[in-house]
Amino acid sequence: MAQVSLQQIRKSYDGQHDVLAGIDLDIQDGEFVVLVGPSGCGKSTLLRMLCGLEEISGGEMQIANQRVNDLPPAERGIAMVFQSYALYPHMTVYKNMAFGLKVAGADKAEIARRIRHAAAILKIDHLLERLPRELSGGQRQRVAIGRAIVREPKLFLFDEPLSNLDAALRVQTRLEIAKLHRELKATIVYVTHDQVEAMTLGDKIVVMHDGRIQQAGTPLELYQCPANLFVAGFIGSPKMNLLDGVVAEAGGEGVSISLTGGKTVHAAVDGSGLSVGERVTLGIRAEHWQAGEQGSERFCGTVNLVEHLGEANLLYLTLEGGQDVVLRGDGNVEVTYDSQLSLSADASAFHVFDRDGQALRRLQPGNLKVARRAAALV
Repeated sequence: MAQVSLQQIRKSYDGQHDVLAGIDLDIQDGEFVVLVGPSGCGKSTLLRMLCGLEEISGGEMQIANQRVNDLPPAERGIAMVFQSYALYPHMTVYKNMAFGLKVAGADKAEIARRIRHAAAILKIDHLLERLPRELSGGQRQRVAIGRAIVREPKLFLFDEPLSNLDAALRVQTRLEIAKLHRELKATIVYVTHDQVEAMTLGDKIVVMHDGRIQQAGTPLELYQCPANLFVAGFIGSPKMNLLDGVVAEAGGEGVSISLTGGKTVHAAVDGSGLSVGERVTLGIRAEHWQAGEQGSERFCGTVNLVEHLGEANLLYLTLEGGQDVVLRGDGNVEVTYDSQLSLSADASAFHVFDRDGQALRRLQPGNLKVARRAAALV
């Protein structure tokens, strides 16, 4: 397998507007890295540049300590799995998997060995003599992955490989890709717009927006300590509650924020760089609300909508000041529309973002109480 190093990678189509504006990223040998972000953020373009299907406008790209800026795809030691399966319809599964090796000049015995090995890993041994039209969507995707495995590449690239599958097949195939990574100890770069895929598959997640990396880190780091407002709003389902406010008091031991409607909330963040009167954004995850008035910061809201998820309810409320929030409640607790709920949170549960959208350092990161999965009626 291989390390990957990207240094100030740029991509421009007209010489002026950068689709990718200086990407710096190091991928370790055997690491599973997921590029995630909204449509148009540049994640697929970056993957195609790794593959050699797009020219690099600036910067340096290395795979296995070899500069590959000008290398053709066939010489980069990579294998790519596309969103579309791209199988030859007139060839059997065996021939589809063998085609690249045959073109590369591998002998028949070696081709057979690699195909048997890949088919066993993916559990498609019994499909080798079938044509693509005789396969389900999930089986076709496994064949496409198998075609990549037999090449024994330094680097695997996946471009939204599950987007054409239904919900049940996406879950199943996602598990198979995770098992494949563990078995092969492969270096994988995986592109998706689905944050659930990103959170469940990646050793490292790279969040992209407008051609730039917003934050890179483990799934837990991004979830618990988002670097800015974009990451806070993108990672997590439902997304983080974000409330507008103004600094009432600020210091190294915490910040007091006056929310719309006049309520003041204390957050355990380092506010030494803030000024009184400065506009900020207060954030809290849906599951970090607590039932009733147990937390130090107390609120009251009116229920507008309840989404029943089975094990949990998502409760959409409007707080006294008119701002909307969502909390995760116990799915076994009946909550009615227009009812009044009391809820609270500890100061350590809050995130604060300055006027530029950058997160302030939390004084107790990763030490949150998980809210009781209930909402107390007032």
